[in-house]
Amino acid sequence: MSLSTHVLDAALGRPAHGVAVRLAREDGTVLAEGRTDADGRISGWAPGAGVHRLVFDTGAYFAARGTETFYPEVCVTFTVADPAEHHHVPLLLSPFAYSTYRGS
Repeated sequence: MSLSTHVLDAALGRPAHGVAVRLAREDGTVLAEGRTDADGRISGWAPGAGVHRLVFDTGAYFAARGTETFYPEVCVTFTVADPAEHHHVPLLLSPFAYSTYRGS
């Protein structure tokens, strides 16, 4: 079906607008690239079955805000077992921490 992501800047309590995100297969083949919208979201990507990575350019996001960060990049690796299902991978982000989970 599809893949979506949502990036929330937890330090500000707001969506993280303009974060560059790359979707790649396990072998590194890039399937899609984009930037989060004003609500911190990207949707409509269709990765297919297998192991994939979402790579978030957090360093550029924080640099544009004049904020130091420990994590210049966040890579979330996940498995799509059933491509007919919707997969949502949120990222909760701050300059010195992040977390993720499988959303709905």
